[in-house]
Amino acid sequence: MSDELLKRPIIPVIVIEDENDAEPLAEALLEGGIDVAEVTFRTPAAAGAITRMAKRFPEMLVGAGTVLTIEQADRALDAGATFGVAPGLNPEIIEHFRNAGKAFMPGVMTPSEIERGLCLGCSLLKFFPAGQAGGVKMLQAFAGPYASSGVKFCPTGGVNKDNMMEYLSLPIVATIGGSWIATKQQIAEKDWSAITSQAKQALDIAR
Repeated sequence: MSDELLKRPIIPVIVIEDENDAEPLAEALLEGGIDVAEVTFRTPAAAGAITRMAKRFPEMLVGAGTVLTIEQADRALDAGATFGVAPGLNPEIIEHFRNAGKAFMPGVMTPSEIERGLCLGCSLLKFFPAGQAGGVKMLQAFAGPYASSGVKFCPTGGVNKDNMMEYLSLPIVATIGGSWIATKQQIAEKDWSAITSQAKQALDIAR
């Protein structure tokens, strides 16, 4: 599954309050050319939204984000999440997803965390919060000692359409995560056309 994520330059980070919005949101992303989404466990609607998106659009990679506990990991996996993401690095949750045959992308911010992630078999790491943690310059610094390991990063936090190519131009960056493609407000207002437009625009920039 990590290999599939590496093929996709952009992973929308989704905060959804009403699971009834899940299917039209997924459809809007797909119409914009994006077939992956990270639905964050920041709201009670997350598990239901993942289930709806995964069942209605099996061609889409639907992951669970902000997975902080084993209980959330179980709910995400039961809901049909194909991958998991967290802001930090929790070995127990990584192992939980691995035992279920699913990929997990832990969050890192320091060299020690990168090395811990590599030791745990994670070759795709979330660099979070990217903007506050040094952004492009920090990733360039990481490339020196770690590029030869094969590790790749998904910077998230402060990444947007204006700076996304600064990140994607780095060989050590495989993909980016961002909430601007489908904002919480746009989802609540059911502004699906705007989300489709933003998805298309982001992919055009990435290409």
